[in-house]
Amino acid sequence: MSLPKSEYISDVWKDGLFKNKVVFCTGGGGTICSAQVRALVHLGADACIVGRNVEKTEKMAKSIATARSGAKVIGIGNVDVRKYEHLEAAVERCAKELGGVDFVIAGAAGNFLASINQLSVNAFKSVMDIDVLGSYHTAKATLPYLKESAAKHRVDSNSLQASPLGTGGRIIFISATIHYTGIPFQTHVAVAKAGIDALSHNIALEFGPLGITSNIIAPGPIANTEGVDRLLPSDVKQEAIKSQPLGRFGSVRDIADATVYLFSDSGSYVSGQVLVVDGASWRMPSGSIGSSLKYPDFLLSGEAVANVKGNKSKL
Repeated sequence: MSLPKSEYISDVWKDGLFKNKVVFCTGGGGTICSAQVRALVHLGADACIVGRNVEKTEKMAKSIATARSGAKVIGIGNVDVRKYEHLEAAVERCAKELGGVDFVIAGAAGNFLASINQLSVNAFKSVMDIDVLGSYHTAKATLPYLKESAAKHRVDSNSLQASPLGTGGRIIFISATIHYTGIPFQTHVAVAKAGIDALSHNIALEFGPLGITSNIIAPGPIANTEGVDRLLPSDVKQEAIKSQPLGRFGSVRDIADATVYLFSDSGSYVSGQVLVVDGASWRMPSGSIGSSLKYPDFLLSGEAVANVKGNKSKL
């Protein structure tokens, strides 16, 4: 059963905007990334999503394909972004079966709450490997295809008109805002996201002359996502929502719309940038994820963060 369009994309975008385009996405089985891909597919793209869990990834691919009649969406499970050969093989399959790669979303990530004292060396390394190394592997494996796409879709610098073939040769990294100010219990993630930001900026510089754009979307707290459910206990969720500057959490549609903007002709001169989609949340420390752990009392107590879904701090 297909999802209502209003859940994953606004009405402002033109149907067929990404006709004959192909998007490759890591972490595509997740709540946010699947909405991004679903929006692109609705607007004409075909897609390949990859993830660790075979059943989840393949099921999500079938669901995304319902966004548009005739859409082709490949779901490749058992892909570990920490292993370059996995990404290389997945990208090759995507290009072979769908005809190339025009857009890339690097969205695979790991997260949990833990103080530095609670955070093991292996747990810290695991987040670095998934987020930073995984993002680098994704870029490294897809850049040859993005170069081909960018060459076909260069914007005419004189007329400022996009190629008749549309846009292509663009990559988006999914980051966060927690490293802007620093947040207790999220050191591992803050360091990883800072690395991802730096990676995207350098790709923009090195591959811009070839027509490739590289940007970051930094979501704030997004409602009904695995991330918020994992990091924000239900007993303080309403209080956290109330503390947001706009009085609400974001939606996956907010992130999907930002993605369409960056991949469409309207984003043709946007590169090396961070698009924060958080309703000014990061400027309000009291509204931060994990704020139920009182600072500095909880840290000084020496207690470990308990009941965190997916907690890998003991690795």
